[in-house]
Amino acid sequence: MVSSCQFDTSAPSTMHNEPSLWQRMTRGISPVDIINVVRPAGRWRRHDNISYGTGRRQRLDIYQPETAGGPTIVFFYGGSWQSGTRDYYRFLGGSLAARGIMTVVPDYAVYPEARYPDFLQDAALAVRFVRDRAAEWGSRDRPPILMGHSAGAYIAAMLAFDRRWLDGVGLSASHDVAGFIGLAGPYDFLPIVDPILQEIFGGPDRIDTQPVRYVGGGEAPALLIAPRRDRVVSSANTTRMAARIREQGGRVRELHYPRVGHLSLIGAFAPGLRFLAPVLEDVTSFAADVTDGAVS
Repeated sequence: MVSSCQFDTSAPSTMHNEPSLWQRMTRGISPVDIINVVRPAGRWRRHDNISYGTGRRQRLDIYQPETAGGPTIVFFYGGSWQSGTRDYYRFLGGSLAARGIMTVVPDYAVYPEARYPDFLQDAALAVRFVRDRAAEWGSRDRPPILMGHSAGAYIAAMLAFDRRWLDGVGLSASHDVAGFIGLAGPYDFLPIVDPILQEIFGGPDRIDTQPVRYVGGGEAPALLIAPRRDRVVSSANTTRMAARIREQGGRVRELHYPRVGHLSLIGAFAPGLRFLAPVLEDVTSFAADVTDGAVS
């Protein structure tokens, strides 16, 4: 699945063996550092490194719009349940906050320290924190939208559809989730072939680990987005999840973008890459639809 937010910043090679000017300028700089250089336009601020628990990775960042009272999104990033950091996603949090959406980006436990369901328990604690404390940053007392990319979409889906995880922190998926947004998510990916993923999920065929199994029809509305051709997580996951929601009488909007891949889908939130796909517009529109339209 995803490793981290990486984009191709290669320049044409020179005729010599010494590093090109581009290589010298960008040595030690990751592609995500480059897209985070441009601050999304708008009036918002970031509150970083806030503890939502006592674990080493139980920390989150909050992107607060200047105008209070808009929707809240809790975003879980990808990384194959093995890597990732909230610091990579300043471009996403800022872009959404500039649209009036308070955005929370938590870290969570990852392999090898963690296995299923440790990351789900961390994610549920983060949502509990948001429900308890969001008013301090100007959010109205209403449920957040859960959003994730790749492995993070899996986490958000499990919280939205499998009641065990929010029940475990005294919340309810029926009352404490306003909507679910899945970006290139793995929702129905058995059998698991990769040996590390088998170790993370306790074997190749554990059906109880699959989000599609828990769709019952009474869940919050869903927006499912995937690249038309995804070489990391098959877009058939999105198709099957959307079909299952419809079969159960749930509300879902399914979108497949033609011009992006697995990583550029999430990169398209950044100011300089929005021409790739209308993901920011579609997410903002969905947030307005499932709340009261209070986004800019």
